[in-house]
Amino acid sequence: MFRWKRVAAVAVAASLAVGLSACAAGDDSGDSANSTLTLGLLGPATTMVAADSYWANESPYHQAVFDTILRAEPDGTIVEGLATSWEYNEDNTVLTLTIRDGVTFTDGTALDADAVAQNIIRFRDGNSPDKTRIKDIADAVATDASTVTVTLSEPNPAILTYLSQDAGLVESPAAFTNADLKTNPIGSGPYILDVDKTVIGTSYVYTSNPDYWDADSRHYDNLTLNVYTDSTALVNALKGGQVNASTTADNNDIKEIEASGFTATPLELNWAGILLLDRDGTIAPALADVKVRQAINYAFDKEALLKAIGQGYGTPTTQIFPENSEAYDPSLDSAYDYDPKKAKNLLAEAGYPNGFELSMPSTALLGTSAFTLIQQQLADVGITVTYTDTGNNFLSDVIAAKYPASYLYLQQDPDWALINFEIAPDSTFNMFKNEDPTIAGLIETIHTTSGEEYNTAVKALNTYIVEQAWFAPWYRQQINFVTDANTTVEVQQGNAYPYLWNIQPK
Repeated sequence: MFRWKRVAAVAVAASLAVGLSACAAGDDSGDSANSTLTLGLLGPATTMVAADSYWANESPYHQAVFDTILRAEPDGTIVEGLATSWEYNEDNTVLTLTIRDGVTFTDGTALDADAVAQNIIRFRDGNSPDKTRIKDIADAVATDASTVTVTLSEPNPAILTYLSQDAGLVESPAAFTNADLKTNPIGSGPYILDVDKTVIGTSYVYTSNPDYWDADSRHYDNLTLNVYTDSTALVNALKGGQVNASTTADNNDIKEIEASGFTATPLELNWAGILLLDRDGTIAPALADVKVRQAINYAFDKEALLKAIGQGYGTPTTQIFPENSEAYDPSLDSAYDYDPKKAKNLLAEAGYPNGFELSMPSTALLGTSAFTLIQQQLADVGITVTYTDTGNNFLSDVIAAKYPASYLYLQQDPDWALINFEIAPDSTFNMFKNEDPTIAGLIETIHTTSGEEYNTAVKALNTYIVEQAWFAPWYRQQINFVTDANTTVEVQQGNAYPYLWNIQPK
């Protein structure tokens, strides 16, 4: 993650006094035989119910016990999971999945096409915060024991990716009515949760599933997931050899962790900067002028901000699409070089030679230095920032469109997911419902095409968003996954936590 949801969770997590079990971090030999992998996580599992699940930092809890319909390689390429093949009809509104034969749930029941279809609908209608990602699935039915037909109300270019994440988790239908469903998951995955040894919210203990169909991808016999809700406890556990690997809460302790023998593997998961939300000038009339939004982009010294706020871990940029996206254009990383003079000239051309006042929210959850630097750098070009301390209501107030602009960091999702999270009129972070005919046309092309036409459209969308200065990105923020001397990892593009099968003994 650091996905945006985690900002809201920090305040809650910080108030929890979690007693950590002292658990050996595995066989020092690095041999996977009879070994235990112990991972650190930044929060407990919200639920063990597949239909209600979260992903991102909670993905290991679910991947341990559930298979997904499809899988994603570290670079995001979709490959076989429970489905061995898939194909669309001509207009991409019917997806046909062929389900793997011979897979059973750990309760002994068969995993067939009907079980997969039930789980798809159950997730769509469940309580997961990600359920809207598959809202355009009109139906999913088993047409025979190994075939699922998924009917979409409209094309969804990201559906295969979603089926490799929480929307694709498959739970035993026989367990749907179990009284202990939230704490005793029944899947077909590589491990079985040991409910007797597990302390919910603190430490989750798993043993190998003896009948797992893909044993070659399970690199350890046992798995322990320990919860650390503050960075000090996590660092101490790493240095004390209680954890083989973990994502880190921030970059403040990386050098200390590396000095204790761990290797840090980076991943640029999020972009950090300013969301220029009120692009129609509803609250802040000045933001309706593209020259004003461009001026704000020129006002920020991105290199300095990366060093001061991001501890130097990341890459300056002015685009929100990630490097692995078809939309990505290296030249856009420097589209707005630091130029206060140009910023002042653009403000004058827009009719604001003396600047203007801009209201923004602040919160201690994101520290204080960023808000101070924003205020200073915008003041240098004549823009006066006035803050309201929103405390724990920061995210809810931003999403409620109470402020015309805000500092934040947001995940760099795959193309269609990013569009529907940050750009489209009904997306979470287009809370003022800004519309633009050029953007609408490009989104429609992206929605309904593939191949070269899709690639051209998504590149054009990225360029236009940058030119219109819908956002003022500073840098792609680097997070780190750390591993001990006996463990290796491949990080996962688009997800805060690596996938379990990509964590291995040396």
